[in-house]
Amino acid sequence: MTLSILSVASEAVPLIKTGGLADVAGALPAAVAPHGIAMTTLIPGYPAVLAKAGKAKAIHNWDSLLGEPARLLSTKLDGQLLLILDAPGFFAREGSPYQDGTGKDWADNARRFAAFGRAAADMAGGAVKGLRFDLLHAHDWQAAMALAYLRFAPPAGGKAVPGVMTIHNMAFQGWYPASLFPQLQLPRTAWSIDGVESYGGVGFLKAGMESAHVITTVSPSYAAEIRQAEFGMGLEGLVASRGDRVIGILNGIDAALWNPETDPDLPEPFSVKTLARRRANKRALEAEFGLEPGDGPLFTVISRLTWQKGMDVLLEVLDHLVGLGGRLVLLGSGDAEMEAGFLDAAARHPGKIGVRIGYDEALSHRMQGGGDAILIPSRFEPCGLTQLYGLAYGCVPVVARTGGLADTVIDANIAALSAGVATGVQANGVHYHALASAISRTIALYRNRSAWQRLQKNGMKADFSWGASGLAYANLYASLVKEAV
Repeated sequence: MTLSILSVASEAVPLIKTGGLADVAGALPAAVAPHGIAMTTLIPGYPAVLAKAGKAKAIHNWDSLLGEPARLLSTKLDGQLLLILDAPGFFAREGSPYQDGTGKDWADNARRFAAFGRAAADMAGGAVKGLRFDLLHAHDWQAAMALAYLRFAPPAGGKAVPGVMTIHNMAFQGWYPASLFPQLQLPRTAWSIDGVESYGGVGFLKAGMESAHVITTVSPSYAAEIRQAEFGMGLEGLVASRGDRVIGILNGIDAALWNPETDPDLPEPFSVKTLARRRANKRALEAEFGLEPGDGPLFTVISRLTWQKGMDVLLEVLDHLVGLGGRLVLLGSGDAEMEAGFLDAAARHPGKIGVRIGYDEALSHRMQGGGDAILIPSRFEPCGLTQLYGLAYGCVPVVARTGGLADTVIDANIAALSAGVATGVQANGVHYHALASAISRTIALYRNRSAWQRLQKNGMKADFSWGASGLAYANLYASLVKEAV
């Protein structure tokens, strides 16, 4: 029997992307399809989404969706059903899905994504003619209210379906003042400690976690970490109370998009059997960033420039990295002071450090295909995809020992090197000495050509496709639907 799943996400590739959530939401339908799952994705109708969706058919209308007219559009994307919530009052605006042109959150984000959740609950509950779903899967706080609406205000005569809440990053919870509650059109019973109330206000992610049948995170280690105050961000008690209903399923990568053998963005495609060809990509990358060609290791950074990502500590160790013969190219944006810090470092080390502020998908491919090692010193990382791309491209990950980074990168310690299984370098903490030590170890390994090539080949041979993860999600869906019968 084929199960019909509604996946609700605020972004999905190839339509719109600000982070890893989009990669996961875009890849999941194809990942679960071989296992008897027909997944439909619901996404907001941002201008970029409507422009890329092509011809879409209107299949439902809301005269007032939390105060704004809206319609539901249906189309196909890569053979999978795609639904778009076209609500101009909420989503017809240029810029980021979440922020205006100045980097400030849209003032009405709470109403925008509450309406998105209300629409998703209507669909999952059977209020939209022609649509039937066995389960609703909500991603992050922007979709979490769908589960709360299903629980506290389901469509009249609708069908009760189980729900899954996936936390891609606990740091983003969607918390708003209590004055929002009357605007949500929820019954008073929803205002409770086991409902939408959170620390005196409305917590979107918390509401979804309370209402979900199962909570998932994007790596097993992160599922364990969020039970601790350091990573639970105030919701560790709720996580602990759900017991074995909180599980971690590791993200995968799209092996068709991230394949160095067929990647059109690389000057010189290569495979694990033709590693020597990577040298041409390295030289091209050096030229692109205005670096002096050299035989030392070329480190890359593709990241948001934030405290979470450990970029403040990386700034502190750049002189150490260059002093040992390393060079660095960086692509990212974020905290203004950090952006300025990296630009200052590039000016201080001309020909050794190159910086691009912003994001460029094609450039990120060239950096993975031409860099020797990729630095990811995150203080916490639910899963991380950048290190998986690095493994696939022979760009050795140098990571902090946390979350999905710890789950996916095997540290090149003495035992792992002796056994021939190491794939990268782990830093034991996110502070100057830990990261400087990891960089020193990486440069020493790089100078041992046979050891370095073994790291590269081990990573490239590892399977981080969606195969196992797609099966895990499919099995979870099937078990929850069976429970609900």
